[in-house]
Formats: sequence, structure tokens, C-alpha cells
Amino acid sequence: MSELVVDQLAVQVGGSQILSSVSLTVPAGEVHAVMGPNGAGKSTLSNAIMGRRGYEVTGGSITLDGVDMLALETFERAQAGLFYAMQAPTEVPGVSMFNMLTASLSARGSVPDDLAATLASEAAGVGFDTALLERALNVDLSGGEKKRSETIQMSILAPKIAVIDELDSGLDVDGLRTVARRVEQLTNDGLGVLVITHFPRLLHELNADRVHVLAQGKIVTSGGPELATELEQTGYGDYV
Repeated sequence: MSELVVDQLAVQVGGSQILSSVSLTVPAGEVHAVMGPNGAGKSTLSNAIMGRRGYEVTGGSITLDGVDMLALETFERAQAGLFYAMQAPTEVPGVSMFNMLTASLSARGSVPDDLAATLASEAAGVGFDTALLERALNVDLSGGEKKRSETIQMSILAPKIAVIDELDSGLDVDGLRTVARRVEQLTNDGLGVLVITHFPRLLHELNADRVHVLAQGKIVTSGGPELATELEQTGYGDYV
């Protein structure tokens, strides 16, 4: 069973220490939510996991199934089984989703013969206009369309662990429900999910097995889904 382990992770950005000691474990088939106030370092955590430039790891470790992710480039982490759904997905002019997925699957040696049909089916399942599949990736898409696009990519690429930053950004209530249900289905198939948010409402649609509160550069408390309900009522005042 796959497992992402973050152990005492410390990260600097632009010379400032953002994370000081973050530890958590995300196993396959579970949804773990990292919550916290604005500026707590939630996006820093996700970027550090994926190896984005400018995020300097100064301590701790990140492993996936025992493999040191910090020793790998971002594309190698993706090939190892990590997927990152960004808060603001990057636009890629001139490259369609089909072409991008074909290249990604080719890089790991497995392009299914029915990719086009599977892609169309996944698009229909999350309410994504199939005509947009031929458009340049994320170009001129609304925020909600970009989130649907990333969910489709995650479904096709079938990673071991998905890091999802602000799933609810850009989605209306119906769209969030549709996308969250697809993510839930993927966890039933063994996907592990680390979802970043500061809005407890997200977890009304995406059921979390564990909730972690990130503040002051570290995980200050963890609990079950009831912790999100508590935070909705009390906010983050006790942890800031």
C-alpha cells in the first residue's frame, strides 16, 4: 500500500522560514486535509512536496513508498506517483490536454489505445465540455473549468498520491460536489489525497479521514473529521 511520509519538514522561501517542522503521513485510500489560516504555509507545503523551484527544504524528509522525493526532480516525483493539482493551474499555449496526457503516459511507458474515449468519458463525468479537450491546456478556461480539467488529468494519470491545493477555488456549489465525488471515487480505488484548504465547507463535500491544522510553521493539532466542524464554529484563533 502506497504511503506519503512528510517528516519534520522545514522550508524557506526567499530567505524566510515558512515551515519549521511539519510531519504527517498520507496512506493510499485516505483523504487527509491540511487546514489553517491564510499565510500559514499550506501552499508552501504542497510546493515543497512537488519540488517547485524557490522552495528550499532546510530540514526533514519527504518519502513516497520509502523513496526519497527530495533527491528527485519534479518530473521524477510525478513519474514516481505524485500528482499536484495547483490552486491556480498553469496555462500551456499550443498543447492540448490529450497531447499532454499522451506525452505524460508515454514517459512512463503506457499509453492506452482508448485514451481519447476514456478522456471524453472522464470529461463528461465531471461536467467538462468535451469541446474544450482540443483547446490549449487551461487557456481561457474559467476557474471552475480548470479545476475540472485537473480532476480529469488526475483520473487519467492514476497517481499514488494526489496533492490538491484549494479544490474549491473557482467552483460553485454544484461543481464542487461533482468534482469532490470523483475524487472520493478515486480514493475508493486506492488513491491517497492530501487536500489543502482554509475553508471547512470543502469537507462538507469531500470526506476527510484526518484533518491537520497547520499554523506557526508546523502541524499544531490533528484529528478526525469532527475537527473541521469545530474549526467552522471557532475559527483558528486558538492556534494562531
